[in-house]
Amino acid sequence: MNDNAKLLNLKEKVVSVAPMMDWTDRHCRFFHRLLTRRALLYTEMVTTGALVHGDVPRHLRFNAEEHPVALQLGGSEPADLAHCAKLGEDWGYDEINLNCGCPSERVQRGAFGACLMAEPQLVADGVKAMVDVVDVPVTVKHRIGIDKTESYDFVRDFVGTVSEAGCRTFIVHARNAWLQGLSPKQNREVPPLRYELVHRLKHDFPALRFSINGGIAQTEQVHQQLRLLDGVMVGREAYHNPWWLAEWDAAFFGEPAHELSREDIERQMCDYMVREAAEHGTPWSNVARHMLGLRNGLPGARRWRQVWSDHRLKGEAPHAVMALAHAQPVEPVLLAD
Repeated sequence: MNDNAKLLNLKEKVVSVAPMMDWTDRHCRFFHRLLTRRALLYTEMVTTGALVHGDVPRHLRFNAEEHPVALQLGGSEPADLAHCAKLGEDWGYDEINLNCGCPSERVQRGAFGACLMAEPQLVADGVKAMVDVVDVPVTVKHRIGIDKTESYDFVRDFVGTVSEAGCRTFIVHARNAWLQGLSPKQNREVPPLRYELVHRLKHDFPALRFSINGGIAQTEQVHQQLRLLDGVMVGREAYHNPWWLAEWDAAFFGEPAHELSREDIERQMCDYMVREAAEHGTPWSNVARHMLGLRNGLPGARRWRQVWSDHRLKGEAPHAVMALAHAQPVEPVLLAD
């Protein structure tokens, strides 16, 4: 991407789907892209160790249809981050994002994620190492604080230090990360949301871009935040109620309304399952699990989910499974006495 294109993109409001471990793999992102052309999609976090020592194609392969798509990295060693950021750019990702927000103990043992907020200069060194070797934007996703430190100065100083290394975009999960005593799930729910701190960051750093994450589940909430900030990132609500994404292009980007029906999307996902099986041997169940929320709130949704979750059908072709999922259940015949 040339500098003019980067500057053009940086003037736009961004609505994105959060990186979520075990969820936002390439199959999930393909599904989400059918629903919204404009939202920015993120990979699951990929550790630098997995790329330096592991199977690079397995971790970085994605579908061309997914653009714009960002690679989220987990790591703290500047040289490794630079190497992996360059790999991400070479593979075609549109953004490289550094995870400074995950609070899990496993991530802490690897000395990255939210615990990196306590070492802003190390984060800055990693960001600079990446900025020096790639032309795509390098961004940071972080919390407003760690443990029970409620001071705004903490996150302000973190952003100030990291921005001096060349990061222009920060995605802020508006909760603290408690590194001890809470599970990752509790860390998404127990520490209070403090949106005002993110708004204050934008006020104090007007030349930087800030997207907000955490607890946003309705269209009006997104609009409220976009009036104050540069972007909104939605996590679990986007995954569990994916049909909401079909509204996004019209609601947030001023584009024509989504014209495809749920059945059209499901049929295209079946085509994708067939393609994936032929090209990579992927079982259709690996793909179908991501679309189980597609019919939430509709009559028959529970049975539809049951059919798509039935591993006894794994030998059937995806389009045949779809037909079964939409078939009327056979009522039991009551015999007369």
